[in-house]
Amino acid sequence: MKDWILAARLRTLPAAIAPVLIGCAIAHMGGNFHSLSAFFAMFGAILIQIGTNFANDYFDFINGADTEDRVGPTRATQAGLITPSAMKWAFIITFALVVPIIGYLAYRGGWPLIGVGIASIISGILYTGGPKPLGYMGLGDIFVLIFFGPVAVAGTEYVQSLQLSYEAILAGFASGLISTAILVVNNLRDKDTDKHVGKNTLAVRFGATFVRIEYSLCFIITGIITAYLSTIHSPWVLLAIFPLLRGIPINHSMWTQSGADLDPNLGKTAQVLILYSLFFSIGWQL
Repeated sequence: MKDWILAARLRTLPAAIAPVLIGCAIAHMGGNFHSLSAFFAMFGAILIQIGTNFANDYFDFINGADTEDRVGPTRATQAGLITPSAMKWAFIITFALVVPIIGYLAYRGGWPLIGVGIASIISGILYTGGPKPLGYMGLGDIFVLIFFGPVAVAGTEYVQSLQLSYEAILAGFASGLISTAILVVNNLRDKDTDKHVGKNTLAVRFGATFVRIEYSLCFIITGIITAYLSTIHSPWVLLAIFPLLRGIPINHSMWTQSGADLDPNLGKTAQVLILYSLFFSIGWQL
């Protein structure tokens, strides 16, 4: 069980939980909260995140991207804690569990949600799997921004209110940017080893300075979006700025540290994301 918990990478779960919380808050404020849809949206998002983590663990090992030179946390397959076959079945079963959830949400919100759900699963697999993995081509940042941003937030609101709102899409980009920042930490930390194994993330393609700027911009643009939403909805939305201030020292360490020293920033950035979603949700209600 310890090994499977390690492979699930629990500290990445805020990326799945945060946008659903925001989507629920927007739906609730509009008088459209639907508890069963909210539950399945949350459960489905968590399963997709864990399934993606299992798939990454498996495909990175198969592709030779996880080596003994990795500076990040232990990968279960590479470390021999879980066999490749078991990890393969783990991500297949986890994604299979999402299918009935997609079915219910499509029953609730219409057939387009089947496409969204299937696209989320396929993207989770193709992130590190397939002949041209998204993460190996430097497309991981776009994938995270879109699927952990407006797709998750607006999708969560839609299955409850049965309508798309401009505010949910904008709020989705805000949370998606912080999720992207989590990925940036990972890519900057692993830049040298990724380059060695041919994993061409943005850090490998454009260098450390580029992704450090990207990390800082993720916070700055999130702040701008939050400030704008406060002008069209409620000044209380500015409460979400306070968690972003926690990002200032993290930004400093991103510019002054490298390699394994950056690893704590993964958890710290994830904390900012979950706190942002909580403060944003409270502010949206007020």
